[in-house]
Amino acid sequence: MDAKQLLTMSQGQLDDLFKKSESGPIPDGEAKGTAIIAPGTTFSDEIAEIVNIFAWRGKTFDGKRGVLTNRITPLGLNAIVAEVYKDKSWLDGKECIVLDYSKTSLLAHWIRDEIRQLEPKLYLGKVYWDKKRLIDFCLQF
Repeated sequence: MDAKQLLTMSQGQLDDLFKKSESGPIPDGEAKGTAIIAPGTTFSDEIAEIVNIFAWRGKTFDGKRGVLTNRITPLGLNAIVAEVYKDKSWLDGKECIVLDYSKTSLLAHWIRDEIRQLEPKLYLGKVYWDKKRLIDFCLQF
């Protein structure tokens, strides 16, 4: 499985995949990010490319310290720090890996991401804004 396959799935399929996946280990290292917006539509691939080029390129995890930074802008600057830990998912109450910006970022303090491992080196994520679901994303290490 890869990002291209995830972009073709419907929102329901992505939710089911997330629900049936285990949290997996807290990742370590650099991951390429793919925003999954309007999943399963003819636009999702183009939207993901535009987001990747101009805004968000991925995340860099320091698993031992339990933190990450997002790689943003066309230059891939490391910014927007989050705490990383395991907790219950807001989607289904099962364990997930939480990417928590509430104490580390003025810009994104209302954002919470949740990820689960689909297979080695591939994670599926959900983005929440004050408990309201926004979009999905995947991380490929």
